[in-house]
Amino acid sequence: MALQAKALVTSKWLSQAVQVQGKMRILDTSWYLPKLRRNAKSEFKQKHIPGAAFFDIDQCCDKTSPLDHMLPTEKIFADYVGNLGIDGETHVVVYDGSEFGAFSAPRVWWMFRVFGHRSVSLLNGGLRNWELEGRPVTDQYVRPTSIEFKASLNRSWIKNYEDILDNLDTKKFQVVDARPTGRFRGLDPEPRDNTEPGHIPSSISVPFHSFLSSSGHFLPKDQLRALFTRAGVDLSLPICVLCGSAVTACHVTLAAHECGHPGVSVYDGGWSEWYTRAVPEHVISEGRGKHL
Repeated sequence: MALQAKALVTSKWLSQAVQVQGKMRILDTSWYLPKLRRNAKSEFKQKHIPGAAFFDIDQCCDKTSPLDHMLPTEKIFADYVGNLGIDGETHVVVYDGSEFGAFSAPRVWWMFRVFGHRSVSLLNGGLRNWELEGRPVTDQYVRPTSIEFKASLNRSWIKNYEDILDNLDTKKFQVVDARPTGRFRGLDPEPRDNTEPGHIPSSISVPFHSFLSSSGHFLPKDQLRALFTRAGVDLSLPICVLCGSAVTACHVTLAAHECGHPGVSVYDGGWSEWYTRAVPEHVISEGRGKHL
């Protein structure tokens, strides 16, 4: 098993590492909300970082679930990433093409870690900054040779609906919501049909984009710690994160990891599941009923 890697790497580091480092796999993990009408796989075919393969969170998932891109089984994950030429000794570097600098890549960074692979890094600033720095992209793709990957799921890093429901009484962990403030408060519409905005009682709003600078890079560690403190999140206590479907929730996970937190759990069903299953008094909204 490869050693744990730095969570964040720079474009300069990556451009040098691909020349000298042994087992490395770069993954374009781009995914966009359907209403944006962007086709991540088509964009990958048009341009990507040289040597990259495409990781599709809508394919590497539990397809039996009615919810979007829920975590797959160990076998499905192992087979999927093994087919991308990744084994236990591979240093994986993930990025996406979002204008934010990071949107879906933190989700895949977390997926590798929750399945036991600690040698995974996120390209800080994403494809956006890679290109701004004048680094090469290509439309050429060479299919990786399949190898064996062994996955071991860390179930303590995953929460389900019942866990969140029980926590309303037990308060064993803090719940942090990474959706934009307007959706959290119930004032702005959700991007998915038949889902109203709002939030889980006692949850804390820390929008995912607040962890990023205007350039699309994650904030320095001291600023991340200050952000958590201002929001009322205690990094010495257990934390569970959510968003609409547990994609941008993983910005919180990565930021807390950078601040030394031993392991944030993710509510994989997210607000999409909570809204459909929770009783009305467990949906806190300032604009109830205005968005359906």
